[in-house]
Amino acid sequence: MKLSDEERSVLNGDIGEPADRMAMEIVTQAGRMLGADSLIKIESTHIDGCLYHGDSGALFCEKLVEGGGKVKVPSTTNVGALNLMDPKQSRLPEPQRKMALRLMVAHSRMGCTPSWTCAPYQAGARPRFGTQVAWGESNAVAFVNTVLGARTNRYGDFLDIACAITARAPNYGLHRTENRIATLILDVGRLSARLKNEDAFYPVLGSLIGRLAGETVCVVDGMATEPTDDQLKALCAGAASTGAVGLIHIVGVTPEAPDLATALSGQAAEETIVVSHQMIIDTRDSLSAAGQGSIDSVALGSPHFSTSECQQLLQLAEGKKFQVPVYICLGRHTVEALEADNSKQQLEDLGVVLVVDTCIVVTPILPATPGIMMTNSAKFAHYATGNTGHQPVFGTLSDCVASAQQGRLVRDQTVWGVQ
Repeated sequence: MKLSDEERSVLNGDIGEPADRMAMEIVTQAGRMLGADSLIKIESTHIDGCLYHGDSGALFCEKLVEGGGKVKVPSTTNVGALNLMDPKQSRLPEPQRKMALRLMVAHSRMGCTPSWTCAPYQAGARPRFGTQVAWGESNAVAFVNTVLGARTNRYGDFLDIACAITARAPNYGLHRTENRIATLILDVGRLSARLKNEDAFYPVLGSLIGRLAGETVCVVDGMATEPTDDQLKALCAGAASTGAVGLIHIVGVTPEAPDLATALSGQAAEETIVVSHQMIIDTRDSLSAAGQGSIDSVALGSPHFSTSECQQLLQLAEGKKFQVPVYICLGRHTVEALEADNSKQQLEDLGVVLVVDTCIVVTPILPATPGIMMTNSAKFAHYATGNTGHQPVFGTLSDCVASAQQGRLVRDQTVWGVQ
């Protein structure tokens, strides 16, 4: 691997702190394994490694702190295992709770911005088009590449903080222009405009994209709408959950895809798949493990709910209280906005349980006895059973609100063009 004089000096320990050398060793060794021929300078990171998976993560980060480790670029934090506003909301045993807190504290001590959200792009962290970054958290990676046009691979735990400390990343994968060219076309032009305007269409389409594309860079043609940030957030999360998706070109949305030809770099696609209405319905149905009867909870906010989504829920609820718990995962930046106009109190009066800084599928917050969990999130639906034991039922946000108010499954099939 070709290193600059500065990079080699850090690697040799001639300049910088011990943690700088340690981080540079990690980044260069990872680069060699990934086939990179050099390192690139990056402008920001989003750190996924602050979520507790065992004591080793906390001990690793504390070693970096002890070695003088400081991030050299703006670095936001993904969800942790604790709601720092209510640490006992998680049922983690006390020893694990303490280590989870130590891990979050270590990242703060290294200079990370304590955002604790999986949607940092809705909390002000929005890299500029064409800039090189090193982000973790699969939905955020897909959003940065797809919607903002910045460049990152899917960076995992430990490598992400090493990139932040060195301000470097291995020069491979989606950092390189030749690897960002679409080779697969997904044509959604035959789907109805009404369906493509529905919020719930986006997580389902994302889930289908992940299954069809896998690691392949695809281009979605025929959207004919102007999706909102929340809709694109849901699409990216669905795709990154069911496939190893890092970049989706959406014609007219992705900065690198003003048209189909540009997304393909003037080349012929290797494959074209025409997405049918039945494919959407089948994908939607695959997100549910249960189909009728009562529900035990509703879970929303994967990725974290935005202020506008909270306001939409309040409008749908019309002040009618919920009969089952409704868990909303969200970032503290959203909580602050909700407190400013009394929306937080209104949500809690309905029976909403706010889950801040974390998420119900990464730490034990849902009731220990498994039940039926309704959601409008493809990501929650994908991970619910394996991570929580609860069986998911997928529906629109309107379905989720109506079901929570009645304590039983309510779904409007006409939204999907089904009688």
